[in-house]
Amino acid sequence: MSPASVPAPAHGTIADGFGPLARRFAAHLADGDELGASVVVYWRGRRVAKLWGGLADVASGRAWQHDTRIVVFSVTKGLVAMALNLASERGLFEWDAPVASYWPEFARAGKERVTVRALFNHRAGLAGLDAPLSLRDCLEPAATERVRRALEEQKPAWEPDSEQGYHAQSFGLYAAELFRRVAGEELSDFLHRELLEPVGSDARLGTPASEDARIATLYPPPAGLRLARMFGSVLAGNSNEARVMRAALAPGSVGRRAFLNPRVGPRGLLAYNEPPVRRAALLWASATASADGVARAYLPLSLGGSLDGRRYFRPETLAPLHRRQSWSEQDRVLQKPLGWSQGFLKEEEDVFAPNPESFGHAGMGGALGFCDPVRELAFGYVMNRMDWRVRSPRVKALCRALYACPALLERGA
Repeated sequence: MSPASVPAPAHGTIADGFGPLARRFAAHLADGDELGASVVVYWRGRRVAKLWGGLADVASGRAWQHDTRIVVFSVTKGLVAMALNLASERGLFEWDAPVASYWPEFARAGKERVTVRALFNHRAGLAGLDAPLSLRDCLEPAATERVRRALEEQKPAWEPDSEQGYHAQSFGLYAAELFRRVAGEELSDFLHRELLEPVGSDARLGTPASEDARIATLYPPPAGLRLARMFGSVLAGNSNEARVMRAALAPGSVGRRAFLNPRVGPRGLLAYNEPPVRRAALLWASATASADGVARAYLPLSLGGSLDGRRYFRPETLAPLHRRQSWSEQDRVLQKPLGWSQGFLKEEEDVFAPNPESFGHAGMGGALGFCDPVRELAFGYVMNRMDWRVRSPRVKALCRALYACPALLERGA
């Protein structure tokens, strides 16, 4: 399929045999489901789809370009997992060692036996924090000691490694401090130097002012609309959104604390449009990237660890990621079946990819990065109209369209 045959209103290029993906993406734009978005796919090391369209900013009418970037929320965690796995490969820590062996103060409040694996597979019981924190606390160096003390003094909400519950924000707080202890530098600096810059990914944790002109504006669903739809789900019964809503509404619940502490403030998710948040390396949410930047970050992981003659990960580092290390039929926080492997999300096989070896991370509102090492696929999708559901129907539809592409259905593909 030639570049000229990418259907309007989408722009970009598509390789032969990947037409269903282009048509689905264009339909989302034409139907008004997307405001501005981009999707990029690499297959066997070659880019086979680079699609974009819509508006990056409504007020100015600025168009979405091929390199437009945006805050990707928890897609950030997948980037952090890359750094953690690379650091472990280099001998900076062992996955099955107690966190306290690297960070002695972590052992307080019954956490002395929590392993690094349990912590980053969301099994440590530390999804919610008791000490009240704010997003500002996480941005200001003066509050670093307060945040660290809250992490150290937190008591697990369940017996560590006995259950699973998504550490929505605390994942990044714990990752930042542990990485400083084992590596003597910030995880963001290590990640950019050792992986993102060498592979040509524009993903950034701590986005500099020089990139501001490429940043799209986030458009979360209005609070009233979001609440109305979620309350409608609650009334409708046992949907995923209904379960999450009930868990988040319960006073003192793990789910409530996981999402609401640190508290964002009166602007809610709109705070992530503000430069101070983008400048900070919040390891659970603040990375910015284009769709190509997300896909390129996963590119060596889709190819056995190597890219363009350089090895980034050893095969024995990646092999454990192909298996589910943790699984719950109803995660304590996200209230759905899902699992984790050394920081990476392992979804149900009918959500993003049909191959269970696939791994990556989704972001709130719909953004997604993942790789399928069986098909040698690397996928990146970013957008600015955020969905209110746990898993956006738009990105799920794009993934189904990708795996329906004739190129992937050919014998031996």
